[in-house]
Amino acid sequence: MRAVAAVLAAALAVGAALPRPGLLPHGPARGDARLRSGDDESSPGVPLRPAPRLYGRAARRLYVGTNGVISTQDFPRETQYVDDDFPTDFPVIAPFLADLDTSGDRGNIYYRQDNSPDVLDQAAGYIQAGFPRTASSFVPTNAFIATWEDVGAYQELSQDTGPSRKLNTFQAAMAYNNEDTYVIFFYPEGSLQFLGTRPKESYNVQLELPARVGFSWGDGDDPKRDGLFHSLASSEPALRNLERESNTGVPGVWVFHVGSVAPLEHVEPGAGPVRHASGSADYTRTLYSRANHYSHADHASTELPAQHGSETTHPDHGPRSPALQGIVPKGLPASLGQERSRRLHPDGDGSARQSYSANPSFYSSGHHGVGVEEDVHFNPDVFTYSAASRETCAQHHERCSPHAFCTDYATGICCHCRATYYGNGRQCLPEGAVHRLNGKVSGSLMVGQASIRFQDVDLHAYIVGSDGRAYTAISGVPQPAARALLPLLPIGGLFAWLFAPEEPGSENGFSITGAEFTQNLEVTFYPGEETVHITQTAEGLGADNYLSLKTRIQGQVPFLPENIAVHIAPYKELYHYSSSAVTSSAQREYVLMAGTANRTLSYRLRQNITFSGCPHTRLLARQRLSVARAFTLYDSQEHVLRYALAAHIGSAGDNAENSPVNPCHDSTHTCEATARCQPGTGMEYTCECAAGYRRDGRGCRDVDECAEGLSQCGPFTVCLNGPGSYRCECRSGYRPAEDGQGCVSLAPVSNPCEDGSHPCAPGDRARCLPRAGGRPACECLPGYTGDGINCSDVDECAENLCHPAAVCYNTPGSFSCRCHPGYEGDGFQCMQGSTQRLTPCQHEQLYPREVPPGPSPVSNGHVPQCDEEGRYRPLQCHSSTGHCWCVDAAGQEIAGTRTAPGSMPPRCGTPESVQQLTPCEHERLYPREVPPGPSPVGNGHVPQCDEEGRYRPLQCHSSTGHCWCVDTSGQEIAGTRTAPGSTPPHCGTPEPTERPHTMCERWRQSLLEHYGGSPRSDQYVPQCDMQGNFSPLQCHGDSGYCWCVDESGREIQGTRSEPGSTPPCLPSVAPPSIWPSPRPDVSPPATGTFLLYAQGQQIGYLPLNGTRLQKEAAKTLLSLHGSIVVGIDYDCREKTIYWTDVAGRTISRASLEPGAEPETIINSGLISPEGLAVDHLRRAVFWTDSGLDKIERARLDGAERRVLFDTDLVNPRAIAVDPVRGNLYWTDWNREAPKIETSTVNGANRRVLVNKDIGLPNGLTFNPFSKLLCWADAGTKYLECTFPDGTGRRVIQNNLNYPFSITSYADHFYHTDWRRDGVIAIDKETGSFTDEYLPEQRSHLYGITAVYPYCPGARK
Repeated sequence: MRAVAAVLAAALAVGAALPRPGLLPHGPARGDARLRSGDDESSPGVPLRPAPRLYGRAARRLYVGTNGVISTQDFPRETQYVDDDFPTDFPVIAPFLADLDTSGDRGNIYYRQDNSPDVLDQAAGYIQAGFPRTASSFVPTNAFIATWEDVGAYQELSQDTGPSRKLNTFQAAMAYNNEDTYVIFFYPEGSLQFLGTRPKESYNVQLELPARVGFSWGDGDDPKRDGLFHSLASSEPALRNLERESNTGVPGVWVFHVGSVAPLEHVEPGAGPVRHASGSADYTRTLYSRANHYSHADHASTELPAQHGSETTHPDHGPRSPALQGIVPKGLPASLGQERSRRLHPDGDGSARQSYSANPSFYSSGHHGVGVEEDVHFNPDVFTYSAASRETCAQHHERCSPHAFCTDYATGICCHCRATYYGNGRQCLPEGAVHRLNGKVSGSLMVGQASIRFQDVDLHAYIVGSDGRAYTAISGVPQPAARALLPLLPIGGLFAWLFAPEEPGSENGFSITGAEFTQNLEVTFYPGEETVHITQTAEGLGADNYLSLKTRIQGQVPFLPENIAVHIAPYKELYHYSSSAVTSSAQREYVLMAGTANRTLSYRLRQNITFSGCPHTRLLARQRLSVARAFTLYDSQEHVLRYALAAHIGSAGDNAENSPVNPCHDSTHTCEATARCQPGTGMEYTCECAAGYRRDGRGCRDVDECAEGLSQCGPFTVCLNGPGSYRCECRSGYRPAEDGQGCVSLAPVSNPCEDGSHPCAPGDRARCLPRAGGRPACECLPGYTGDGINCSDVDECAENLCHPAAVCYNTPGSFSCRCHPGYEGDGFQCMQGSTQRLTPCQHEQLYPREVPPGPSPVSNGHVPQCDEEGRYRPLQCHSSTGHCWCVDAAGQEIAGTRTAPGSMPPRCGTPESVQQLTPCEHERLYPREVPPGPSPVGNGHVPQCDEEGRYRPLQCHSSTGHCWCVDTSGQEIAGTRTAPGSTPPHCGTPEPTERPHTMCERWRQSLLEHYGGSPRSDQYVPQCDMQGNFSPLQCHGDSGYCWCVDESGREIQGTRSEPGSTPPCLPSVAPPSIWPSPRPDVSPPATGTFLLYAQGQQIGYLPLNGTRLQKEAAKTLLSLHGSIVVGIDYDCREKTIYWTDVAGRTISRASLEPGAEPETIINSGLISPEGLAVDHLRRAVFWTDSGLDKIERARLDGAERRVLFDTDLVNPRAIAVDPVRGNLYWTDWNREAPKIETSTVNGANRRVLVNKDIGLPNGLTFNPFSKLLCWADAGTKYLECTFPDGTGRRVIQNNLNYPFSITSYADHFYHTDWRRDGVIAIDKETGSFTDEYLPEQRSHLYGITAVYPYCPGARK
């Protein structure tokens, strides 16, 4: 105790922060294990003896992860938790949860279990300082210590950037005895040099997600309810104070009571002397309070303790003790639309602390929040569910498979597969069908004395459901490891258990777990006692019902020499079942065979399979899996490890060992693959066609349920047949009905806004907004003012919106601008100019060419002669030289008509009688200096024309020998030029025997043209095979990054490899892919209002029904391979979307008409284009570039580009425009001085609008109806609004997660969120969260915009 007493005394005396010597002793000298270097590593499970109590359970093992976290179970992939908010899906202790990286030996992570007296005394001193009343006699018997020393944040390095020098050091210690468990966090002075990390999917968009510090229980026992959590810090201000504040009296030291033999259902933070770096500030207010930054008392605000939970608050001793309930802005409900569970735990001094349950119910993807009723008789020992929060099938039937029905229970819903299908109801597969599985395998193994690693190698499995045969192949495992894994048949045994044929009254694994589960397997080999851990995580069903799986293998296995075969005899395995887990254990023998020599060895296995099941389903307590045949092989030629099993599952009766096995169950039957073996009495069986098939002679053929009228598709649906099944899709203009069977019109019949029974003003003056209560809201259209029922015209001309040299004409609901005589322009911009359009001849008279056209130019310019109508006179003579010649109607000289000075001028006819030369013929007479195209040659080229004067498709240079293809205008087609002496390219329209260009070829050609025919090494060009299909392996230039793609060219998640390694993209077992069919470049949306959102390489479509998200109708609108779409906006006049692409450094657009092709309008002078806004009145586009720190504008076709601002900008992000008033708004999330600015659309009158009490203003939107400018702040977590002049500022919602972009429609806001990876809806009036949409493919969402069925502004 002396060491800690000295530290405590010194710190308490001067209020100093914790020095590094204040950490508990650590490092190799103390016997610490060191976590291997890497980005996402985890330690083996460290056995704790005795096992401490943690979160109400015994913690028998602890795992330490790179990302600043400790858990009682191995970690999932970091993408499943590192960027997300609390709660996590698994138990965690998080001293600094962020995306950390120790690659290249940058930093060390140490861990150990310890019972040395000096460590236990030091830990006890801190605990007793934090809990002076309840832990004064606490004496720990053991400690577990994990230390992160000088670790850095993950960053993408390039030739121009080196590793950051900002490094963090922190420590977590668990001290415990047989009654209580405490955790201590240590943050030495100056140890936290960075407070957040950049998401891997952010590309070059500058973003940082703050780290999370605290505790999470993980999934609770109740599958309908997320686990509790306790957050100490998750915002930059709170993180910054970790090393300066304390709950022990020593700044930088924090203690928590996390386990006890007595009931302890929450984390108790220490209640010792509260210390501050300055020694004066109140702890709670320093960390969590906001100053009253509004001038109006109505808008006073104090930051809530947490986001969907709580950030720790601590009682103070004295009159300064703050209230812990948080002050909500006046006018907002205390719940902010969330359902929270709060437990108040009185301390001895009468103060209270809070722990909250998980996210609100709408945020939890199938989990209820916990309701609480504020009551003066509140019982702090009782949790209750809010009846209003109970899920029902009417609300959530979409969670069930299309082949399942939904059942309501007292506390929630469950899904059950229909007849002829099996599964857990959320996923259902046809009985007796063939199933396929794709996955990735990673491993870190000690094979004998050799260390072997492999990353994301391919796993494929093929299961014949009718007889239980399961074939598994893993390709790419290094040879020594692959041979050593031969005995590990349980890797393939999982699939045999999943899809085993079922004896009567039994259920296979898929019927219980569905396609979402985690298997943890521990195998110990004898006699060497090598232990290996295997984790297999199923991630759902993909395309064509393929199950997706991730496998990680870690530990030690015995070495097996070459030419060794492994034999495993048939066996039976007993499985034990509970509501959310399946367990089994066994001792299994295997035989090593080398020639005539055999050796029998064994291993012991223990496994558990966890899943989220239906609590109302009654499972058998035990079942037996019988494996009739087992086979394992390593193919050294193909480098493929193979397992094969044939199994069935049945009851675990006592006589099961000796009873005869029906042929259906041991796969000795003779039924065909499309038939199902149906067991009879004894050894008898019959072959029955599987569901969806019909007997055809001796085999089975598919039944076309659609053609034969056997489908159960409801009204307004379309039936689509498939192998052994069918599916029902809604017709255009319809959506799925609430019963999940039929379809109903997208426009409800009872909608007053549709049937005309609303009280709103006529449709040309107001719009009707449907609301849930039945009574609609009315809102005047832009250009009108009033309450929506009575709307009067606004005289926009009184606001002087037109150019000073223009006349304004007010019209009902609109206005127009027209330039004065003598001026040209659109009325918003007018310039002096001619009022009469000149003919080409008249223009040339005013602006003569330097030389006349033709083969014999003269030195002086020629001024053409025009007739009375401004046309070229047929006879033209040079005024100074005396040359004369004839011209056609375009003023082009007619070859052979030129006469010398003094000779008789040529006889020229009227312009109409003169034959006009084609462009090709004209160019033959007057060759260009260089041929058209991206690769000109040195000498002039004379084109070849056909009989009709058109360019021949193949052009060859007469002197150099180069050949190339041209289009109809004679322009060279990029990528077609061939060298002299080589075979000329094949040009022209494909012959009838040729196939048309494929999607890959069309995309490749488009990009080559975009890159000017010669792409740089850092530009991506798709690779196509000989048939024009996408090559399975795609690589990005010479960057070294490669990935696999599907048949449509879309990247397969998880296959992207680092430079130096290439992913194996050709499966060794799965059947060949179906060749792709050309995709529609734009899938046109339905009419009505909808949202468009950017998600990496695609733009998504999310329709609205009123203001409700129609999630079931969401789809991908536009796929943009190789792009990262960030900013997005819509031109309502031309029905065209515009977007920025930070990967391609371009700005592009695409019409929403069917089959429209994307078009790039800006392709140079960009580094990181992010925010984008379209002015539909001025036909202009505006954008921000955070790489160049600029704001620019251009015409909608990219012309007339100019820089508006390139000074006083640090990180410009969002941008919005008010077309009617001609104002521009943008955010700059400069961390030192964030601000929101405004100017006119021409760059005049620039000024700061907001620069107080903002943090990271990511999203910005201007509502043309309410005239409000609103922003979403990822730093303060606030959604706020103000009027365009900066007055009337108010908070709408003060508990956002991590917003990126925001848009508004009617009485709702919609924003994309990087913690949820979804679209979140917020009610504008109440500030409450009303809905969310989480796309099936999870990745970060960027920009979002609302698309109206009309233009929300004035028309010219």
